[in-house]
Amino acid sequence: MPNRFYVTTPIYYVNDVPHIGHAYTTIAADVLARFYRLRGDDVFFLTGLDEHGQKVQQAAAKAEIDPQAHCDRLMPTFKDLWTKLDISYDGFIRTTDPQHQAVVQRCLQTLHDKGLIYQAEYTGWYCTFDERFWTEKDVEQGLCPDCQRPVEQVSERNYFFRMSQFQDRLKKHIHVHPEFIQPDSRRNEVLGFLQKPLEDLSISRPKSRLSWGIELPFDKDCVTYVWFDALVNYFSGLDYLGTHANAPAFWPASVHLVGKDILTTHAVYWSTMLMGMERPLPQSIFAHGWWTVDGEKMSKSRGNVVDPFAMIKEFGTDAFRYFLLRQVPFGQDGDFSLSSFHSRYQAELANDLGNLVSRTLAMLGNFSQHMVPRSDPQTETDLDHSLQQTASALSEKIEQHLRALEFHRALEAILGLVQMANQYIDKTAPWILAKDPEKKSRLQTVLFHLVESLRFLTLALAPFMPHTAETMKTRLGLTVDISTPTLGKGPIWGEYDYIHPVTKGTSLFPKKDLPSTSAHQPASSPTASPTTEKKIDKATPQSPSASTDSDTPLIGIDEFQKVQLKVAKILEAERVPKSSKLLKLQVDIGTEKRQIVAGIGKKYAPEELIGKTIVVVANLKPAKLMGIESQGMVLAAGEKEVLSLLTVQEEVQTGSKVK
Repeated sequence: MPNRFYVTTPIYYVNDVPHIGHAYTTIAADVLARFYRLRGDDVFFLTGLDEHGQKVQQAAAKAEIDPQAHCDRLMPTFKDLWTKLDISYDGFIRTTDPQHQAVVQRCLQTLHDKGLIYQAEYTGWYCTFDERFWTEKDVEQGLCPDCQRPVEQVSERNYFFRMSQFQDRLKKHIHVHPEFIQPDSRRNEVLGFLQKPLEDLSISRPKSRLSWGIELPFDKDCVTYVWFDALVNYFSGLDYLGTHANAPAFWPASVHLVGKDILTTHAVYWSTMLMGMERPLPQSIFAHGWWTVDGEKMSKSRGNVVDPFAMIKEFGTDAFRYFLLRQVPFGQDGDFSLSSFHSRYQAELANDLGNLVSRTLAMLGNFSQHMVPRSDPQTETDLDHSLQQTASALSEKIEQHLRALEFHRALEAILGLVQMANQYIDKTAPWILAKDPEKKSRLQTVLFHLVESLRFLTLALAPFMPHTAETMKTRLGLTVDISTPTLGKGPIWGEYDYIHPVTKGTSLFPKKDLPSTSAHQPASSPTASPTTEKKIDKATPQSPSASTDSDTPLIGIDEFQKVQLKVAKILEAERVPKSSKLLKLQVDIGTEKRQIVAGIGKKYAPEELIGKTIVVVANLKPAKLMGIESQGMVLAAGEKEVLSLLTVQEEVQTGSKVK
């Protein structure tokens, strides 16, 4: 019988459009759900919307529409974003669902029948934004301690849940089960909160003040507190959502993913409610950090709320998913900036992963008629065995990190194999092996090892970047279904029989200019760079005036400074038809991708140039060679014949100026 894994996000408040925080939690939950499905576990993934409460009622009244109509109008925005982000949820719950409301009322009645709910007069400070009462000692200068908005004093007769009765039991549970609240800093925070006497929880609001909510089964004049309603979703959703016949058996949840701002409601309110109903507590509640934007708190008033729709449109779904989980350890606060996003996109996705796939598939096309050869054990070296071992250990590393919710470390491990495979290409130099018929077996071994590495990467990337993994699978000619349990035993090196041809396709991650707009308003079409940095000229690898003659004209420093030399990386290379000398190069110069036609074809095969870091003249006027526009000039040594490209040996950022 497979293991069960049940993961939830918070249910998001419907009164706002989804932003980076909503996307962050939901992507993390989706990665976990996809990974455990690939392992063969029985998975249920629940997300949804919190549609009750005073803020919804007020917003609907302002818009002069019914609260339900208000919710119905906003709900599709969330579902649309989850579709664009490839979120594979099993259940999408709305707290206005009649089935959910029935479960909430049963829970209330159960607690009432057990004597755990009582009625009493209450006077306290009320925050409308948080829909929460605060005591006198909590409020300073008339402001809510959470959101810093003004509070108002409210006196009314409410129903209370005897939360204080479970304080000692909850403290003991946290001490006995250290995995219950994660990370450690959050567990300590909750234990600190429980050092003070725990008060009973007001769980009702009079209909005279708030009518938009679930009616108490034992008092028709009151609705339940929005947080009591919302938290019950975690097991009410199992009763009626999804396609699992045994869905209710998924309780208790394997992990609730929440933001740190709602940790207390989950770790204390929810836990004591479950204790009162004699239900098992979730195995883990993991509270992640907040995102700032360019070092500032994200808020509407600042106008810096990151729009996930805009980021997806600009850079693609998988790049957005990758960045959020790669940039910062899950559990810590993170800072979002468009420049950091762009930097990771260029370096790790376009240059590392995208380049590896392009180089490998291009060489298979050129050296093996698009078919994957078998490895010859007689030609294998320590270099090959090292690549095998790293790839074979990848699945176990990813599982180890994801069980600890270390998404960034899992992606580091994947990127490690990507970088190792790129280095393997440079060290084995397949383009040189292809020139020697006696080294055909060695060439086949190298190509096989590269394709096997890509197969392992395809499976490893599937939970994180599902679209990219599917594209890689198709281009490699793999027939495995990566939406089914393919990681149960982990892939085994050399076990797959490659019978279909590979196809190169377009770049997985096309180079992108850094949009000139801010991070929260990505441009759909980036503003062009200034003309002086956009267009360049010559095609030959040598300056026509280059000479060692003693009568070479001298130039002043002011003239030399007009020449703009930049470090560039070759992304693609191909021969110009009907020319034995010219190669058409696509190069990254840091700010953009350029096309340069260079007369180096007699010295270099196109395949051996990909990935090389070179120096180009970046401010020459465009010129055409054999009808192809060239936007720059590469530097090379030699006079009548090219002897060597001018390359950069140490790691230097593309676009760096050469002085």
